Amino acid sequence: MYQARLCIRTGDEPAQSGRAAYGERVTSPVSTELIDAYLRRLGLDREPPTADALGRLHRAQTERVPYETTWIHMGQRWTVDRVESLRRVAWGRRGGYCYHVDGAFSLLLGALGYDVTLHVGGVHRAEGPTIEAMENHLVLLVRGLPNDANPGGEWYVDAGLGDALHGPLPLTIGEHHDGAFGFRLTAAEVPFADWRFHHRDGASFPGMTFRAAPTTIDVFAARHLVLSTSPDSPFTMTCTAQRRDEAGVDVLRGCVLSRVTAQGTARRTLTQPNDFFAALADVFHLPLDDAAPDERDRLWARAWAGHLRWEAENTG
Repeated sequence: MYQARLCIRTGDEPAQSGRAAYGERVTSPVSTELIDAYLRRLGLDREPPTADALGRLHRAQTERVPYETTWIHMGQRWTVDRVESLRRVAWGRRGGYCYHVDGAFSLLLGALGYDVTLHVGGVHRAEGPTIEAMENHLVLLVRGLPNDANPGGEWYVDAGLGDALHGPLPLTIGEHHDGAFGFRLTAAEVPFADWRFHHRDGASFPGMTFRAAPTTIDVFAARHLVLSTSPDSPFTMTCTAQRRDEAGVDVLRGCVLSRVTAQGTARRTLTQPNDFFAALADVFHLPLDDAAPDERDRLWARAWAGHLRWEAENTG
């Protein structure tokens, strides 16, 4: 069994020197043209790695590249290959779930000179962390970027949690403010993980644990196959798109579009395909230009059928 060996810092201690504890940094085997296309989608220019620049990149990523599973419901089959994910984000104006959006983002960061590594995470339910949940989530860590708020210079980077982070969090124990919401990082207190992310009350999931040891994207391939194809997977049962910004989060589950802020939640049901696809394009920056007409038809049919089932199960 994996044994946690990281000495988690509170933010007061200096960062450990050397690279052996963290593994090799992510490098980006992609063209300058592709990276430039990605940056255009984010609306940003190239700049040297700094904590402020990382924040700009992370916030642009979560605002403009949605967490989304429309591809599953259109019958598309994606892999966890990071270059494929990068191409879809940069050229296809698509998103994906954690393996895709964080996978693509890691290559962008690597190409821009950031010291970034991939890590195994596990989103858990109300009963708390379980070893079975590990590998259902991809986490990124970036280091070497100290500032006044984070002297150790290590950052928890995660654009793949949907309604969670807007910007990066200092990798230190404690409460962290992030736009409209607040989150908490603690020691995991389980033998199979090192860190625990605590989501805000009322969010889509209560928390997530992750390991300090770096990993590779191939580790997630088997779990991805299950999550994207099993009839019991929440991803195959309900189509979703989610997008964070400074003030809150937009969430589409099936045909219900929600806007969640610190003040509350506003919902409306999209009963027509034109409204459904307009929301994907306008709210989530997801025009689905690369989808064939029959794929779009399949997506709407599955979303509406799922909504009708949900209504039947929750009325009367």
